[in-house]
Amino acid sequence: MELTTVWFVVIAGLWIGYFVLEGFDFGVGILLRVLGRDEPERRAVTTTIGPVWDGNEVWLIVAGAMTFAAFPEWYASLFSGFYLPLFAILVALIVRGVALEYRGKRDDLVWRSRMDWMIFAGSVLPAVLWGLIFANLVRGVPLDASHEFVGSLGSLFNPFALLGAATVTVLFVAHGAIFLALKTTGELRQRANRLASLCGLAAAVLAVGFLGWTQGLRGDAVSAVVAGAAAVALLGGLVANGRGREGWAFVGTAAAIGLAVASLFLALFPAVMPSSLDPAWSLTTANAASTAYTLKLLTVIAAIFTPLVMLYQGWTYWVFRKRITVEPAVAS
Repeated sequence: MELTTVWFVVIAGLWIGYFVLEGFDFGVGILLRVLGRDEPERRAVTTTIGPVWDGNEVWLIVAGAMTFAAFPEWYASLFSGFYLPLFAILVALIVRGVALEYRGKRDDLVWRSRMDWMIFAGSVLPAVLWGLIFANLVRGVPLDASHEFVGSLGSLFNPFALLGAATVTVLFVAHGAIFLALKTTGELRQRANRLASLCGLAAAVLAVGFLGWTQGLRGDAVSAVVAGAAAVALLGGLVANGRGREGWAFVGTAAAIGLAVASLFLALFPAVMPSSLDPAWSLTTANAASTAYTLKLLTVIAAIFTPLVMLYQGWTYWVFRKRITVEPAVAS
C-alpha cells in the first residue's frame, strides 16, 4: 500500500475517533438544560464529561496537524474554502471549554446558568458545522485548476449539506443521551434512556436519507456496504437502549458514527476534495501529498506515539468509568 493511501486511512481514522468521542460530549452539552432540570442534575450531567472532554479534542488537533504534514495542499484548500465555518467552530470550542472549566468556580445560579448556555452553544454549533463541512467535502466544492476555492459562503448551504448538518447533530444528541444513560443513575438515567430512543429514531431516518444520497452522489459497492453496516449498528444500539442495556447501546451508536464517517471517506477516495467545477481539478491523495521522505518520517513518528496516546486515553476512561449520582444541593 502506498504511503499516500496509508496516510489517508490514518487521517480518516483520526476523524472517526474524533466524531465518536467528541460526538457524545457534544450531545451531552446540547442536552445539559434539556435533561438537567435543576442544579444538582446539571452538575451531574457536566460531571459525566468533565474528565474526558478535553482529551477528546486532542483527536481534532492531531487530525489537523497530520493533514497539514501529510497533505498540505488539502489543508490549505480546506482552510481557505471553509475559513469562516472553521473559525466559528474554533470560537465555539473555546467558549465551551471556558464554560466547562469555570461553571463551578462560583456558587451562583445565575452564573452557572450563563455557563450552561455557553456550553450548549459551544456544543450545538460545532456539531452543525462539522456536518455541513463534511457533507460539502463529499458533494464537491468549487476548486479551480490551481486547487483554490472560488465559491462563496452561501454555496456551502445547499440542501445536501443542510441534511448532513441535521444528521450529524441529531446523531450526536442520541449518542450523548445514551452516554448519559450509561453514566448516570435514577430518574436522570431513565429520562436520558427515553430521550435516546426518540432521538435515535430521528437520527436513523436522517442517516438513511443522508447516506443514501451520498451513495447516489459518490459511492461505490464498498462504501455502500459500510454505510449499511452503520445503519445496522445504529438499529442495534437503539434495540439495546430500549432494553436498558446502555453499554451495548453506546457501542452501537459509536459503531454507527464510526462506520458512517468511514463510508464518507471511502466514497471520497482517492479524492480528498473533489472539485464541483471539473473533476480534473480535484485534490487527490496523489497531488495533495507531501514528499515521500516526509511521509516516511511521519509514519515512524506515528507508529511510536499513537499507541502511547491511545493507551493513556483508554486508561482515563477506565479510571472514570463509574456512574455519576445526582447529589442534592447543599443549603448555604
